[in-house]
Amino acid sequence: MNFDLDILERIYALLPSVYRIHDVEHGESLKQLLSVIAEQVAVLEEDIAQLYDDQFIETCAQWAVPYIGDLIGARGLHALTTTAFTRRAQVANTLAYRRRKGTAAVLEQLARDTTDWDARAVEFFQLLATTQYMNHLRPTNLYAPNLRQWEPLERLNTPFENLAHTADIRRIASGRGKYNIHNVGIFLWRLHSYSLTESPAYSIDARRYTFSPLGNNTPLYSFPETEDKITHIAEPINVPMPISRRVLHEYFDTYYGKGKSLSLTVNGGDIAKDKIVICDLSDINGGVWAHMPKKKYAIDPVLGRIVLPENLSPNPSVTVSFRYGFSAEMGGGEYGRAGSFAIDSESSENVPSDHTKIQDALDQVKNGGTVEITDNGRYEEALTVQIDAGKHIELRAAEKQRPNLVLKNELIINGDDNARMTLNGLLISGSNLRVSGKLEELHLRHCTLVPGLTLSIDGTPEQPDAPALIVDSEKTTVVIEHSIVGGLRVGDGAEVRITGSIVDAVTETSVAYASTDDKSAGGKLYVENSTFIGKVHTVLMELASNTIFLSNLEQSDVWKAPVLAKRLQAGCVRFSYLPWNSQVPRRYRCQPADEHQGIRVRPQFTSLRYGDAGYCQLSQRCALEIRQGADDEAEMGAFHDLYQPQRETNLRVCLDEYLRFGLETGIFYSS
Repeated sequence: MNFDLDILERIYALLPSVYRIHDVEHGESLKQLLSVIAEQVAVLEEDIAQLYDDQFIETCAQWAVPYIGDLIGARGLHALTTTAFTRRAQVANTLAYRRRKGTAAVLEQLARDTTDWDARAVEFFQLLATTQYMNHLRPTNLYAPNLRQWEPLERLNTPFENLAHTADIRRIASGRGKYNIHNVGIFLWRLHSYSLTESPAYSIDARRYTFSPLGNNTPLYSFPETEDKITHIAEPINVPMPISRRVLHEYFDTYYGKGKSLSLTVNGGDIAKDKIVICDLSDINGGVWAHMPKKKYAIDPVLGRIVLPENLSPNPSVTVSFRYGFSAEMGGGEYGRAGSFAIDSESSENVPSDHTKIQDALDQVKNGGTVEITDNGRYEEALTVQIDAGKHIELRAAEKQRPNLVLKNELIINGDDNARMTLNGLLISGSNLRVSGKLEELHLRHCTLVPGLTLSIDGTPEQPDAPALIVDSEKTTVVIEHSIVGGLRVGDGAEVRITGSIVDAVTETSVAYASTDDKSAGGKLYVENSTFIGKVHTVLMELASNTIFLSNLEQSDVWKAPVLAKRLQAGCVRFSYLPWNSQVPRRYRCQPADEHQGIRVRPQFTSLRYGDAGYCQLSQRCALEIRQGADDEAEMGAFHDLYQPQRETNLRVCLDEYLRFGLETGIFYSS
């Protein structure tokens, strides 16, 4: 708590003046005693104030939420301590739920409050193709859709469709049937929409640009508008969805502009909507883009591409603000990271306000300090970091920023004895990092070292075999937290500790972890709640917990096993997936449980290409042994801390109470 000096002054002022004068003459020892008493008084005052706040669900302490819930009979839910979800919203809205019990609106709000995901409830009996009842006509419920109306066809087979269907007799609870009299569907969006503001667009040539700072295609996502009424049924603008070309064209004012889903700025000026057209800028023969207008700006939201008009001055400054889809706060972005900062320093070398180049700022902090990048800019530099003995340097993005460091060559981090280096919130591409000298620790927090170093426009890694990090020093400890990195090459004297991260060697037969020669055993490895794509060879696997090793061998491979530990008598692998023929220390409740289960329980992902919205997200077709195979029954892998199985269980527990008699619900994931 913060000590309140006013309390001390109030208590001290109650003493007679003669005692205060005498106390000042003797070093204020009495005042120091009263400061201890005042601190306890402040604690008591705060506790008394909190007792009043604890009577209301909106202001009570977290420990009081289940007690208030018991008073109104709210059902208990899984406590998900590492996510933004709490029971507070569910308890606060319980009475409102019961007043509207059985309606689609309350089912939708219940899904949102119990899972912390955006949701939409659909009454499928409203979409059945039936003979019209004359006392209850439904003019829009047409068996044959009107092909002249674009929006019903655009929303076909989505949670927002309104076209009629014939009856489906399969059960909705199995996730197969939908359209029947007693069916209600709950659609959930697991992906979130993350912003990138005033970021330099990537230039392909004089007229062609991409929204992505890496130059790859990326679908643009909508900025979900918050629903302010419990009776409101979610619409497309209320959920994080990719924006189609037709939707952006028809609802341009809804999605385009400052503070909305996307905006475009050229040479410091905002581009007006009447100067923009929505086009299909797909590739045609020879890499040429289709439908490039000559006099207007063109935007393709599906591919994230931009075309400038022909009459602009050379080398224009093009910046974009847009939103992209991803599963979690990982790899850097415009989300809160202040709690992960290593150096809490009021004074720092800021880029670009104090220095235009990062190297100039690093040269000023050789004896320790912070270099903070305060924008989402693109910095193309050749960087070298030299750290004096016993000093600590942190190179980080400012809060709510994600700059792009494009390395012209290796970023060499050289440190003397007991030196430390921290990288936080950075998107690094172009080349790899190399650790040398006697550096004691390297921390990567909320960073992305692009797998394959650079990406082609279709997202294919251009250097798939190149490692992202090389550790030449013998006694360095590398700590990777909430990051996305390419392959690691670590000397056998170093140590790597990975938590909540993705290590992606691009393919499962490439080398994700090994020594600097790509074959020998890399340094000691400790990994929790992470996903590896590629082969792993380590001296000692100290611990692997709740981790997926998606590894395989080529037919002519010289490796003995896809996941290989040199020392088998020490270490442990628990609650993880790794190929059956891996050579690792003792396994505890790992998958596959036997050789015959290998194909069935093999992890399945929405996508394994970095840059896709569903990158490394477990597919719903994935076996339950993987989706609920962690030590706490959450999913294995990098997104373990999202507790997605527990969120779904929370929803299923609550649905029975608020569902009308005779109806049946099914849960569907829209992303």
